[in-house]
Amino acid sequence: MPPSPADTGIAPGPRTDPTLPPRRDVRERRAPTDRATGWLLLAGGLLGLAASFVLAVEKYALLADPAYVPTCSLNPVLSCGSVMTSAQAEVFGFPNPLLGVASFPVLVVTGALLLAGVRLPGWFWAGLQLGVTAAVVFVHWLILSSLYRIGALCPYCMLVWAVTIPAFWYVTVRNLAAVQSRLPARLGRLAAALRAGHGIVLTAWFLLITAAIAQRFWLYWSTLVA
Repeated sequence: MPPSPADTGIAPGPRTDPTLPPRRDVRERRAPTDRATGWLLLAGGLLGLAASFVLAVEKYALLADPAYVPTCSLNPVLSCGSVMTSAQAEVFGFPNPLLGVASFPVLVVTGALLLAGVRLPGWFWAGLQLGVTAAVVFVHWLILSSLYRIGALCPYCMLVWAVTIPAFWYVTVRNLAAVQSRLPARLGRLAAALRAGHGIVLTAWFLLITAAIAQRFWLYWSTLVA
């Protein structure tokens, strides 16, 4: 019979002691928790709801009085009026902000439930994934339209962009963690890498959008610093 740790005088290490929980991978510890996701969805949902509500109010004020100048029309580039009067602002036959007024409360409630410790079922997360994926695709269509079709930016719309992208990303990261063990080995490693570098991916995403905005309106920005 091999000698016990007590007989040898050697204390068991953290990886050999059966009474200790299994060691987690460093990359797993760096992944956001459901609580962190809850805070992000709650804060992002509230900001998106506020921006969507203000946009809806401004849009109906503009419909009531075509001469009305929205409060977020600041200069030729930051011009909500130009965006609100475009065809892209009512792509489904009604003002786009109503989509945000209806959708962002879902993020708010989801975030509150996660912070309360509620365990949400898989079907809910699947539905939420579909919703945030549709939202992020729509947002990027609006970004491209604002930059290359309308030629103007709406500050409140940009706030909606800024909260929709992280909401999509961290719901996706959370759902990847839930299914990672059932993925093929190669996809599992990719999912683990995305979870480990979640902040890097999001930062690069925003930098690309910022670079596109800077490039598109560079002539105007340069006149402000000349």
